[in-house]
Amino acid sequence: MITDPQGTVLALFAAFCRVGGCFMLLPGFSSARVAMQIRLFLAVAVSMAVLPLLWDSIYPKTQGATLAYVQVILFETLTGVVIGLITRYYVLGLQFAGTSLTMMIGFNAPPSPDIIEEAAENQLTNLISFAGLMVLFTLNFHHVVFRALVDSYTTIPMGGFNPQSALITLTDTLAQTFSIMLRLASPFIIYGLLFNVTVGLINKLAPQMPIYFISLPYIILGGLFLLYFGISSLLEIFANGFIPVFEGR
Repeated sequence: MITDPQGTVLALFAAFCRVGGCFMLLPGFSSARVAMQIRLFLAVAVSMAVLPLLWDSIYPKTQGATLAYVQVILFETLTGVVIGLITRYYVLGLQFAGTSLTMMIGFNAPPSPDIIEEAAENQLTNLISFAGLMVLFTLNFHHVVFRALVDSYTTIPMGGFNPQSALITLTDTLAQTFSIMLRLASPFIIYGLLFNVTVGLINKLAPQMPIYFISLPYIILGGLFLLYFGISSLLEIFANGFIPVFEGR
């Protein structure tokens, strides 16, 4: 039986701020293709599931003065946003790698509507980004995020948000993400550089040849073959790098 309805609502809203801040930026859940009501109800449902587990950690922090409660709400939202940004940066890194990949193999087709977001992207970048996100969902990466949300109340208590620590965490996430994505795109970068250097040498030997129109189909064909044989390894490295990047923060 609920003995303090007002305190329970305040505690639920405090839990919702951290969970909702994370869901606001969590890849897949924050997609423009997911209705706003679904995202809201999902965040509320997770908050209601988390509250009984963390009642002793959340409820006492919501019983202070009004100004203190507003500060807790602000810090909880920022904490959830940081947790969501860690995952968001990692998935955006795959999109960056896909864009670099398509540029290096010369696949410069007109942008098309993104499958996940409302922005326009290259078709090959869309394919790689969606495949990476689907692999993460298949491997239950969202369960890792939910568990991290619950564990975050131990490492970052209610109202204990530290801006310096958050910035260091996001900076380390970007650095590690860039390193992983550079590994994913490196075969295509090397392929593009070698191919273009070779074509440049041929053009010097035969300057009258329209080398651009002749070489473009071959660089695209070779890049697509390289992607065909390497896409499984690319997605495997991407999936294996998620937990070390996320839990390492």
